[in-house]
Amino acid sequence: MLVLFDLDGTLIDSALGIFAGVRHSLAAVGAEAPDDAALRSWIGPPLRVSYRDILGDDSERIEAAVAAYSERFRDVGWSEHTVYDGIADMIASLVDGGHRLAVVTSKTRSHAEPIIAHLPFGKAFERVYAPGPETAHSEKATMIATALADFGASPEDTLMIGDRLYDIEGAVANGVRGVGVLWGFGDREELETAGAWKVVEAPAEVALLADSFVSG
Repeated sequence: MLVLFDLDGTLIDSALGIFAGVRHSLAAVGAEAPDDAALRSWIGPPLRVSYRDILGDDSERIEAAVAAYSERFRDVGWSEHTVYDGIADMIASLVDGGHRLAVVTSKTRSHAEPIIAHLPFGKAFERVYAPGPETAHSEKATMIATALADFGASPEDTLMIGDRLYDIEGAVANGVRGVGVLWGFGDREELETAGAWKVVEAPAEVALLADSFVSG
C-alpha cells in the first residue's frame, strides 16, 4: 500500500518554528502578529494564503513577509520542531509491513527537504511532494495525483494521512482514503466535515489500519 503523509502537524510539531517565523516576518513589514490561538490556523495552508488575512491584497508586503520568513527559516526555523511521540515506531512498522511511503506537504520544497533529511526516519520516504516557492494555493490534490502516477498506485490502495482539511480534501479529490489524525492542529469536526475515511488518535493506529486494510 502507498501511504502518503502530511508533514506539519502529522509527523512533526512545528508550531514553535512557524509561530516564531510568522512573528518575525510580520514585524519585518510593520504588521502585528496574531496570538498563538489564531496562529494555529496558519499551520497547513501556504503562507501567502494566511498573510492575506493580515496584509490584505498588498502583494509587495506579502512577498516581503515571505522573504523574511524564508530567511529566518534557513537560519534556524527549519530545526524548530519536535517529532510526535509514536511516529518513529509507526514509520518502522509501516516499512516492516512492506508499505511504500512518501510525504505530501504544503511547505515549500526548500523548507520541507531539510527537515525530512534530518528526521531519524527520513530515508523511509521514497519521495517528497512539495510546491515551489511561488505557491499561493494549497496543492494537495495535485500533489496526491502526481504521487499516484509516480508510484503506479491505485486510489484504492493508497492512504493520505494528515491533520487538516486540506489533506482530507486532497485525498477525496483523488478517490484516496483520507485518514485524519487528532494529535496535530485540526480537530475531529474539521476532519470529518472534509470527508475523512477514518480519524485516529494515536500513530500506532495508522500502521494497524494500513496492515488490516491490506489483509482485509
